[in-house]
Amino acid sequence: MTQYNATIKGNTPSKSNCYMIAHKRLIKTKRLKDYEESFYIQLPPELRNIDITSYFEFYVDVFYPSQRADLDNSLKIILDCLQKTKTIRNDNKCVKIVAQKALDKENPRIQFTIKPIE
Repeated sequence: MTQYNATIKGNTPSKSNCYMIAHKRLIKTKRLKDYEESFYIQLPPELRNIDITSYFEFYVDVFYPSQRADLDNSLKIILDCLQKTKTIRNDNKCVKIVAQKALDKENPRIQFTIKPIE
């Protein structure tokens, strides 16, 4: 069975704090834009544009610099980044998420595995 693994360094922002209203519409904050750019740069080239269209399982460990962050708010950002990099076609194909929150003040990051369901 094919599976895809990667580690992305940096503190994953919370979806609830990444948008602001400007001119009667939602726009991304600089923090979110910076994270998306960093995610793309760090994503192994073999995971870009693979365009997983099948259903898939998603396993992720999120290492935060403090206990303050909510795990669920980071998941949407991560899945959105995977769509933007064309690793996955659509996050609505995700049928299982196994997520863990951990602390690492010195090295915040995510480590994930995508397992397409054949």
